[in-house]
Amino acid sequence: MQEKTSTKFDVREIGFVQSVRKFIVIAKGLPTCINGQIVEFANGTLGLVMGFTEEKVQILVLGDAASIRAGDEVYNKGQFLKLPVGDKFVGRVVSSLCQPLDNLGPIEANGEYPVFIVAPGVMDRQPVKETLESGTLIIDAIIPLAKGQRQLLIGDRLTGKTTVAMDAILNQKGKGVICIYCCIGKPYSALIKVLDTLREQEALEYTIVVSGIASVTVGEQYLAPYTACMLGEYFMSKGKDVLLVTDDLTKHAWIYRQISLLLERAPGREAYPGDIFYIHSQMMERAGYLRQELGGGSMTFLPIVEILQGDLTGYIPTNLVSMTDGQLYFSTALFNKGFKPAIDFGLSVSRIGNKAQWPAMKSLSKSLRLDYLQYKELLQMTQLRTTGLSKEAEAKLRRGEAINQLIIQDKTRPVALEEQVIYLYALSKGFLDNLSAVQIKRLRQEILGFFNKHYPEYVATLRQTKQLSDDMKIKIDSALAEYLKELIQ
Repeated sequence: MQEKTSTKFDVREIGFVQSVRKFIVIAKGLPTCINGQIVEFANGTLGLVMGFTEEKVQILVLGDAASIRAGDEVYNKGQFLKLPVGDKFVGRVVSSLCQPLDNLGPIEANGEYPVFIVAPGVMDRQPVKETLESGTLIIDAIIPLAKGQRQLLIGDRLTGKTTVAMDAILNQKGKGVICIYCCIGKPYSALIKVLDTLREQEALEYTIVVSGIASVTVGEQYLAPYTACMLGEYFMSKGKDVLLVTDDLTKHAWIYRQISLLLERAPGREAYPGDIFYIHSQMMERAGYLRQELGGGSMTFLPIVEILQGDLTGYIPTNLVSMTDGQLYFSTALFNKGFKPAIDFGLSVSRIGNKAQWPAMKSLSKSLRLDYLQYKELLQMTQLRTTGLSKEAEAKLRRGEAINQLIIQDKTRPVALEEQVIYLYALSKGFLDNLSAVQIKRLRQEILGFFNKHYPEYVATLRQTKQLSDDMKIKIDSALAEYLKELIQ
């Protein structure tokens, strides 16, 4: 009796290329294709369906379009874009199509995930309840972040936005958070700087870098943040916490504007197409904190947007401010004065982060913003007067100068939350009021080492309980007094 052999059929639609406009292909003969589907050209290059009419299909080429000619065949198998995902992607540098770029060989995938999905609904989420520790005192104390939040980093170029985002990644070391850095439209040299920092600080071992740098094709640059979201969703669905930095969405908007103009879509405000709000809001909605029944994972977004000369009223910045849960505004004036990170308190806000803030940090930082803003006002009023100040004004100036010294922070030196709590407790009790700027700087460098050496149980208790009990306050008072004797001598 003969064995039956099964024949595998490859069902596909065949069309042909009508014209090529840089990276946009107009094809005919694909009557069943819809937006978001993937097609393949005769030379093996992939394309993404961006729109269609009754007769024509508009395709974004995800690769080099130079070898595609009018008359070439194009195939549609009715499939949406799916890319490989897996645990082995951690520690690797990949392209927008999840191909390795670090010369470390192929990446073993656990499966495939769709790149474009509908974000989880309200009933699939739970309220935020955990702090995302950024490692930057000015953020953790005054503009705190929560896991599952979307916090916009906005400011002129070269004001430290990427630096603060990188510090947040460096601060996740040992905390079980998977970090993803997505580079869009930036020069290769900028990506190399980021990779060097991650390697030097041993942070690449829990980070995925998705590269959509300026030298790759427009299709790959457009796809980069969606690929990063997809990789994050894989880990979120497994119950893990993810931090995603998108650097930056201004360039992503430029890329989409190029695509839309070649698709002959009507330009609107600032020549951007009307659906630019939709594509970014669709992306931002993918952040969140899932219910326990769905794994209980979270994905936190730190999207970066670049503005020109401090103008917050541009189309893209106002769009992104409206669809995120707060923003950190980076001021060029503060940066030029040496105040780093150059975050402006007046224009920065976190709408949900304080709900997940450590109780100890919440109690110590509740008046910090007001104290600092009052200090800045008082400093302006008194800068022409050197005598005749009241004792109250002098005390406020000393307290304000201490706050100023605490929140100025070196890059790539994230500060643990328990260390920040010790700083702010010392400030609240007046321990820093009579110290010079040099002494406060030395205290910042040495205080955690002192506690770890002599009182490690205090630091461990702070990390575990996240609170300052009356007993803990007495112990920290004693330890600080002991340290200050050494410092002042």
